[in-house]
Amino acid sequence: MINSNNNSRREFIKKAGLGSVGLAFGMSAKSYASIMGANDRVRMGFVGVNGRGNGMTKNFARQAGCEVMYVCDVDATAMAKTISGVGEISKKKPKGVKDFRTILNDKNLDAVYIATPDHWHAPAAILACQAGKHVYVEKPCSHNPYEGELLVEAARKYNRIVQMGNQRRSWPRIMECMEELKSGAIGKAYLAKGWYTNNRKPIGKGKQIPVPANLDYELWQGPAPRKPYQDNLIHYNWHWFWNWGTGEALNNGTHEIDVMRWGLGVEYPTRVTSVGGRYAYQDDWETPDTQIISMDFPGNIAITWEGRSCNNYPIEGSARGAIFYGDKGTIVTTGDNDYTIYDMNNKVVKKVQDEAKTNTIDPAGPGDKLDAFHINNFLDCVRTGKRPNGDIEIGHKSVLLCQLGNIAQRTGRVLNCDQKNGHILNDKEAMALWRREYEPGWEPKLV
Repeated sequence: MINSNNNSRREFIKKAGLGSVGLAFGMSAKSYASIMGANDRVRMGFVGVNGRGNGMTKNFARQAGCEVMYVCDVDATAMAKTISGVGEISKKKPKGVKDFRTILNDKNLDAVYIATPDHWHAPAAILACQAGKHVYVEKPCSHNPYEGELLVEAARKYNRIVQMGNQRRSWPRIMECMEELKSGAIGKAYLAKGWYTNNRKPIGKGKQIPVPANLDYELWQGPAPRKPYQDNLIHYNWHWFWNWGTGEALNNGTHEIDVMRWGLGVEYPTRVTSVGGRYAYQDDWETPDTQIISMDFPGNIAITWEGRSCNNYPIEGSARGAIFYGDKGTIVTTGDNDYTIYDMNNKVVKKVQDEAKTNTIDPAGPGDKLDAFHINNFLDCVRTGKRPNGDIEIGHKSVLLCQLGNIAQRTGRVLNCDQKNGHILNDKEAMALWRREYEPGWEPKLV
């Protein structure tokens, strides 16, 4: 077994532009800000701060040269919690705002972070780009393929940095893993298999009740067609309703599918199939809890992703991960910032691990240290104008694969796709799911 050399790892990280993360963790944001010029400081607003957004807002606040100006949420309780947490870190409380759209007029605001429910991701990001703000938007970057294409167009038209939260694009060991694949460590890689498992419980049958006093449900729904409030929807179960969510394939599959697309060097598929459904329980859950998506690409290359929301039996001992198969060996990464290379006799050739371990099924994310790599890449790109590791065009292409899987699932058909842009060929019913219906007056558009 060969372990990678620590010096070479450090050199790789420096070359990847990630050295600032160590500085950020070794020095408080307040002390570092005192030696940074005001022009280097990135002033940000945070939109959607319940759960993942709460943790990420505080993580941004810890980073050198980042100022949390605004915290925005339709839930007053969630907003107050995050404002308090940021205040403890930076010793200065940000301003709380219910409707994020009002902060976009602030000329001192440089960028926004978006961790709303999925149906708000692209519309909010597009509004921010139009207002001249850079954007870090959590995955998936869009609720449907049409929105993804529109967001890419907005980023380019308004010349904004837009990064998706596919944070593995900035993890040093995963970046090394991709270099190993490109250098032929397992020969020609032709198949990748990804997976995600959990043990989610039933959500029951929802009852229509009055909207809680702390929640602006009208603004929460935003672009989505209006549905009555029910007691099993907010703050997490919206993931499993098509009106607002995108299912496990985009909620978690996005990460592994992005890594697999990256490692295999593919873009748009030629064919997509999906099997599965809501198998585990009988309740209001609409999206699949069990799903296997298969995709073919030009050059005899394929990807499969298996999602099991309600049965957490692991693969390779892990709740999530990806395996790359080649004609000279295999590479396995199991959700952490690590990878292992095997030869054709299944003997370990190289094993690279990180001391930081993740809870691979924690909805709040993989942990502050690993998230900080992607955060700092975004902040650096806002300052320099460079394209980020998780540039929106990269993110959209990976999210689109998940969306195509869901369209195949919902139509029950094989999708044949245009390898130039992923559009579905000769199937009007399937292509009708390329975009959604919007609440009148809330349609995202470029101006």
